[in-house]
Amino acid sequence: MEKQTKDSAAGPANRRSRVITQGIARAPNRAMLRAVGFKDGDFDKPIIGVANGHSTMNPCNAGIQPLVDRAVAALEAAGAKAQTFGFPTVTDGIGMGTEAMKYSLVSREVIADAIETAVNGQAMDGVLAVGGCDKNMPGAMIAMARMNVPAIFVYAGTIKPGVWKGQPLTIVSAFEAVGAYTAGKLSEEDFVGIEKNACPTVGACGGMFTANTMSSSFEALGMSLLGSSQMASPDPEKADSAAESARVLVEAVKKNLRPRDIITRKSIENAIALVMATGGSTNAVLHYLAIAHAAGVRWTIDDFERVRRKVPVLCDLKPSGRYVAVDFHRAGGVPQVLKILLNHGVLHGECMTIHGKTIAEMLADVPDEPRADQDVIRPWSRPLYRQGHLAILKGNLATEGCVAKITGLKKTSITGPARVFDSENACMKAILAKKIRPGDVIVIRYEGPKGGPGMQEMLAPTSALIGQGLGESVGLITDGRFSGGTWGLVVGHVAPEAYVGGTIALVKEGDSITIDANKRLIQLNVPAKELAARRKKWKPPKPRYTRGVMAKYMRLVSSASKGAITDGE
Repeated sequence: MEKQTKDSAAGPANRRSRVITQGIARAPNRAMLRAVGFKDGDFDKPIIGVANGHSTMNPCNAGIQPLVDRAVAALEAAGAKAQTFGFPTVTDGIGMGTEAMKYSLVSREVIADAIETAVNGQAMDGVLAVGGCDKNMPGAMIAMARMNVPAIFVYAGTIKPGVWKGQPLTIVSAFEAVGAYTAGKLSEEDFVGIEKNACPTVGACGGMFTANTMSSSFEALGMSLLGSSQMASPDPEKADSAAESARVLVEAVKKNLRPRDIITRKSIENAIALVMATGGSTNAVLHYLAIAHAAGVRWTIDDFERVRRKVPVLCDLKPSGRYVAVDFHRAGGVPQVLKILLNHGVLHGECMTIHGKTIAEMLADVPDEPRADQDVIRPWSRPLYRQGHLAILKGNLATEGCVAKITGLKKTSITGPARVFDSENACMKAILAKKIRPGDVIVIRYEGPKGGPGMQEMLAPTSALIGQGLGESVGLITDGRFSGGTWGLVVGHVAPEAYVGGTIALVKEGDSITIDANKRLIQLNVPAKELAARRKKWKPPKPRYTRGVMAKYMRLVSSASKGAITDGE
C-alpha cells in the first residue's frame, strides 16, 4: 500500500533552526555552530546538508568538489545555511573481478545509512547530495525517501569518451579488450592503447551503464534538475547545474515539498519508462525495488515487465549501441525522450517534480520530435526495438524472477549444457583458458546478496566472452549482478539465490538449461523427482564472512527479487 503520510519529524521548514534557537538551554548549540562560521542572523535560516561524495579513488567522484563548492555558494546566496558532510563510495570499475567488488552493493546501504544519520542526527531542513559512481545515486535516493525532508540529487556528470585510432572508447572497451587479446584478436599495441586512452577525464562511465542509467532516471522521477544528468563532468554547465539545483532546493524547502510528494508509484513508472527507452542497466531493477520500499510505494519485480511491454527502446546507446552519454546530451537528452514518451501516453505528466511543477509543465517547451540531424534518439515511429530490453524471466530456475537484458542480440533464446562455477573467478579462469564453447550456458552461483555476499557484478566474464566473439552464442546466468556495461545473452539476479537453496544451487555440469526471453522463461531441464533428490543432499556453504560489515549485510539482506534491501519488514 503506497504511503502518503509525512514524517512529523520532518515537519515544516527550519526544523533544525527550531532546535538551536529555542530557549536559553540552546546556547551551547549556538556556541558550537559559531565555531564553524555561524553569525547571529544565520540561526533563523534553513540548514541544508550537502552530502559530498568527493573521492580521488575514481574518476566518477574525483570531479565532485567543485560542484559542491558551487552548490554551497548558491545555497548561501539563496538564504540557506549549508553544512557539508561526506559519504563513502566504492569504485566498481577498479574493484571489478576482485574481492573488493563484493563491497559495491553493500555500499548502497552504507551510503543511505550515512546520509540518513547525518541529516536526521543534526535535524537538517533539507539535503543536496552530489554523487558519481554507481551506488551513490540509489544510496542517496533511498536515504531521501526514508527521511522525507526536501531533497535533490546532483549527478557529478559523465566522463568524456576516449579515442584510440579513431574509435570511441569507454571503460567497457578495456574489459572487452582482455577477451579479444587472449583470443588473439587484438595486438599488444592496441591492447595497451585502449587501456591508456579509455578514461581521458573525470566523470562516471560514459555509456548508458548503471551510473548514467540511474542519474537519467532521477530526472524522470522528478528528483533531479531536468536536463542535467548527461552533462560531462568537466564542462562548466555541470557546475552551473549544481548551483541551480541548490536554488531549486531552497524553494522546495520554503514550500515544504518533500520526496514522498514526488516519489510515487506513477513517478517510479515514469523513471522505469525512461530506463527502458534509453536501454539502461539491469541494476535499475534492483535499485528501484529498494527506492520504492524506502518511499513506502507498492512496486514489485513484475511491474518492470508491465512497463517493458509498452515502452520501446528509442536510444542507440552503449553498451549494445553506438553512442555515449555526451552524444545523448547533445541530441536533446532525457527531456527529449520524456517528451516523446509523454506524447505517446506512457509518461504520467501529472507527476510533481522538485522544480515545484509537474513533469508535463517542465516539458512544455521541449520539441515533440527529436532533431533530424542526429540519430542517437529515434522517433516513436522508428524505434530500435518495439519493446523494452529488461525482461523479467521466471521458471524453475528462478521462481521469484530474474532479469535478462535482451537488446543488441540476434537471438534471444538458447538451450545448452550447463557449465557450472561456484564463483566469478573460477568462471573467468575457464573463459581465459578457452574452455567455453558456443552453445554452452554458463552458471555462476553463490554470488547472490547473501552468498557473495554483496552480489558482485560479472563485467569481467561477460566482457571477456564478447571479446572472444562468444557474446551471441553463449548464455550466462547468475545469482549475482551485471555491470551496466554488460550485454549479451545474460541473465542475472536469479532468485532464490544458491546460498539459500534456490534451484540454481542444484545445477550439475552438463544439465540442459533453457533461456528464452520471448517466452520469459528460465528453465532447468531436469525432472522434478531428480531435483527433489538433489535438494535433500544439498547443504548450505559456510558463510564467507563472520564479522564486520559483510557479516551484518549477510544477516540482514533480502532476496534480489525484493531489491536486496537491509531494512525489510
